[in-house]
Amino acid sequence: MPLEAVREALTNAIVHADYSQTGAPIRVAFFDDRIEIDSPGLLVAGMTIGDIRAGVSKLRNRVIGRVFKELDLIEQWGSGFQRMIAACREMGLPEPVLEEQAFHFRVTISLKRVAEHPKMDATEQKIIEFLREREVDGGASTQDLSRILGMTPRSIRTRIARLLNAGKIVAVGKSAYDPKKRYLLANGE
Repeated sequence: MPLEAVREALTNAIVHADYSQTGAPIRVAFFDDRIEIDSPGLLVAGMTIGDIRAGVSKLRNRVIGRVFKELDLIEQWGSGFQRMIAACREMGLPEPVLEEQAFHFRVTISLKRVAEHPKMDATEQKIIEFLREREVDGGASTQDLSRILGMTPRSIRTRIARLLNAGKIVAVGKSAYDPKKRYLLANGE
């Protein structure tokens, strides 16, 4: 289990929780294949999951944040997600998944090791190149990739699934079924 990643996710859940939501606790759920940490409240207004990945941080609870910083539970503002990624990769696990769901924010840490994947095919390489070009624009959707590469959305989704499983790209959306979900390069790609 990547203890450093779990510690970071719990610290973030406590520091960034929306405590105005009564009866909405921070929840930690352990499953055979993953750990889910839910924090009440969505991201602070103006923040996106892409911002978190880029190291941008906006404190919701300044006093709690200051106390955690003084206790050395926070090393540097905005660096927690990068430490979670590093801890997971060190153990051969995929990057944690960040999601906004209904009225809470979830971090899912997979406990399944990343398997070695075959080399990327030409279309997958084109997807990576296109996402690299579109990184500042917030990535691309399945429809964008389908249109640009002249392939059916279903064919694109198959390639995207392989790239997600290989840890080459990440999905950013409100849920796994968000029709407006976009894809970005994973850090280090």
